[in-house]
Amino acid sequence: MIERARELDPCGIYLEASGNVLPAEDASFDLVISYLSLIDMPEISAPIAEMARVLKPGGTLLIANCNSFNTAGAETGWVRGLGGALKHYPVDHYLDERAFWTEWRGIRIVNHHRPLSAYMREFLRHGLELRLFEEPAPIAGAPEPKAERYRRAPWFVVMEWRKPL
Repeated sequence: MIERARELDPCGIYLEASGNVLPAEDASFDLVISYLSLIDMPEISAPIAEMARVLKPGGTLLIANCNSFNTAGAETGWVRGLGGALKHYPVDHYLDERAFWTEWRGIRIVNHHRPLSAYMREFLRHGLELRLFEEPAPIAGAPEPKAERYRRAPWFVVMEWRKPL
């Protein structure tokens, strides 16, 4: 992705780093974005602390992550009835944090299920204020039957947090 970003904006500054130690000064960013990153991290305390640390007072932290209700059933996936029709998406062992293997577009990866409260607790612990919480529905014109599945069991959460002045 960095290679592509450099092609699109050769003057941009691109850094590779662990989420546990961000190479930036305290309070150096107006905006921090975490897009489908936290689900891939074995622990979230340090990365969330780092995002809060580098965010300026009054700055915004945008989070897009897989919905915890979704990851609680990811190992099983959709339960299908006769003829393959979708019956329901099971949620089981929701409060148990765990790692699981998943595959998406031929990429096999370890994801981490955590209840939503685990994420919320960490953001609040760093004094961040929740400004927006959405479980977005598919946009108009999204291809069926995938859009139908996402309406029944939302895949993502989007959160906007603010660091107080």
